Amino acid sequence: MTNTPQLFDLLNFATLADNPDFKEDSVREVIILPILQALGYAQENIVRSKTLEHPFLKTGSNKKIPVKLVPDYLLKVENNFAWVLDAKAPNKKIVNDENVEQVYSYAIHPEIRTTHFALCNGVEFSLFRTSNPQHPVLFFNIVDLESHWKTLAMYLSPGSFQTGKNFTCEISQKQQQFDYANRPLLAEIPVRKQEAKRHFGVHGYFTKQSWNIVQEYIKNYTKPEDLVLDPFGGSGITVVEALMTGRKGINIDLNPMAVFIVQSLIAPVKSEKLAQAFEEVKTEYLRREPKTKEEIEKTLKKYKGCKVLPLPKGSDVKTTDQLFNDKQTAQLGLLKSIILKQKNKNIRNSLLLAFSSSINKCNLTFHYTRSAGGGDSAPFRYYRYRIAPNPGEMPLIDVFETKYKKVRAAKKEMSYFINEETISNAQILKGTATDLSFLPRESVDYIYTDPPYGKKIPYLDLSVMWNAWLDLEVTEQDYAMEAIEGGEHGKTKDDYNKLIAQSIKEMYRVLKFDRWLSFVFAHKDPEFWHLIIDTAESCGFEYAGAVPQKNGQTSFKKRQNPFTVLSGQLIINFRKVRNPKSILKANLGMDISEIVMQTIEGIIAKNHGATLEQINDELIIKGLELGFLDLLKKEYTDLTPLLMNSFDYDTETEIFTIRKNTKFTTHIDVHLRIKYYLLSYLRRKERENKIAAFDEIILEILPLLKNGTTPEDQTVLSVLDHIGERVGNDGWRLKHIGQKELFE
Repeated sequence: MTNTPQLFDLLNFATLADNPDFKEDSVREVIILPILQALGYAQENIVRSKTLEHPFLKTGSNKKIPVKLVPDYLLKVENNFAWVLDAKAPNKKIVNDENVEQVYSYAIHPEIRTTHFALCNGVEFSLFRTSNPQHPVLFFNIVDLESHWKTLAMYLSPGSFQTGKNFTCEISQKQQQFDYANRPLLAEIPVRKQEAKRHFGVHGYFTKQSWNIVQEYIKNYTKPEDLVLDPFGGSGITVVEALMTGRKGINIDLNPMAVFIVQSLIAPVKSEKLAQAFEEVKTEYLRREPKTKEEIEKTLKKYKGCKVLPLPKGSDVKTTDQLFNDKQTAQLGLLKSIILKQKNKNIRNSLLLAFSSSINKCNLTFHYTRSAGGGDSAPFRYYRYRIAPNPGEMPLIDVFETKYKKVRAAKKEMSYFINEETISNAQILKGTATDLSFLPRESVDYIYTDPPYGKKIPYLDLSVMWNAWLDLEVTEQDYAMEAIEGGEHGKTKDDYNKLIAQSIKEMYRVLKFDRWLSFVFAHKDPEFWHLIIDTAESCGFEYAGAVPQKNGQTSFKKRQNPFTVLSGQLIINFRKVRNPKSILKANLGMDISEIVMQTIEGIIAKNHGATLEQINDELIIKGLELGFLDLLKKEYTDLTPLLMNSFDYDTETEIFTIRKNTKFTTHIDVHLRIKYYLLSYLRRKERENKIAAFDEIILEILPLLKNGTTPEDQTVLSVLDHIGERVGNDGWRLKHIGQKELFE
């Protein structure tokens, strides 16, 4: 309900607090019940005075009698508890009081686990999120209910809650006008990391998203000329792909090395001018290259090496200068000095990019692999400064020339889309995701970002070797604002969580309404998932669903203990909408078998068959969404018996499908069910080299759809028109299109 109800015209609220006859039971019946009914709750969705056992506290002389908890109202949506409401007498406090703590204990109880809880004393109403019980998200006097009704309904009406990601069938997306608010979730995208010269081989960095995945997300959620933001920009995949698709882009990162890489990569240059500059640098270097001990000593006196900066704890040496022998220091120092003579800034920085990339192979931490010249420096390989047992040596000028060719090829590949005319569409900034104050409210069209993951990589600590050679400064403020755990500055998990939460708040502020945030999640700790979801929802984001994405690495553990930890990544998608829905959490005492089966059937219907890994992926997402991953791990350590007993299995393709001539056992989107059976039937007809008549199709699939509302022929026709093509007056066959288009 959105219209303001007229509920209390005859009540004098000014006298309620002093009325001895108006007690807690009156608040329940006279105030609360009308509000619940006006919000849209039927009697069967209102659970009164449910008795709960306190999960920790017991009483009695032997401490064996559980303490009883009895919330006044539990409100249910889709058979899940959505929120808790407790009545208090008019003279009781409902903010900053032990009464709030009491109702909070109901909301977080394992059998309840709601996102919101509320208190009402007949005079006032307070609403809290369980993630922040100290500060109400809504507080008002009941006499002012009319002016607060729209907000109250937005938070608490039955339509304001969801059960996470749903499997739906996108039938007519291509025919529709671009609708920002209703973009489809993308399926997993095959990785094509090495196919883009602009990213692969130019300069190493600690983490990189696959360019084609980022590009597909940008194209799905934006239109040309839109503004795309990445506040944890790293090596610039997002901003580069935004420019390559005709969008505008903003790349923000605290690490000056990352900022230098992106700025230098996209700096427009004339290819022939860059080639000429390289030849000048190479010629002068070879003429003056120090090789003998005397030449090296002479060069060291004339040209300074890198800045002497302390290395992080755990390094094999103490300072940056100790990462290089005298020959490496002298040659790098000479090469850098020659590059700096170039007068054109963009050409100079492009050559410095090749120089910086060369440092990776010309230092004492470079660990060779079997292939000639293959390997990596320890910061990229081991995430610490570890001196190689046999560093070996490669001619600096050969390494530099190889890197120069990579830079030149990257710029040539980008030149049509990133040039002097378009470079103003990019902003590459050193800064923090926690402060986007330079951006106006609601000015960004899309955010795609891959944040740091806890203790995994201390970016600033590991970048010190490159920053020392490039004369890039990292301040104490930078370290304070870096969102990591541990590191040289001993950041705590709480520090990390606060910085990530603040960054999400800033992302919400700058994003336009009806636009999307895609947040890459590769953290091992499910607690971080809940931090993201709770923070995003408390800001006003609506969770739209997570998609498993490989990114060229191993995905989730699938065969043995598939529900232990994440080993791949998810892309979590949020919408900024005016009336966001909250995710309902499953109570931990419930039977989760129905959710498990619905998820399995959903992914099978969506993909027209699913592998064990795909099923595991979706169940991990559902377990994270509804907060029962621990229970999932406990009860379903191996899905194989359940799948083998309930579905057909193809040993060649390793794909599970719905058993022939059987129905879905759970509620699946009707269009998705229709599509699944149509594909099966039309493929069979294709193998038989036959054309199917529409009446035959209807007679074949309608009996399989009667576990819910039987669809009309027109509904079947709309799905058929999406995946099939007409033959003659009444015949149908599958469209001869690619697999990807067929399942969109």
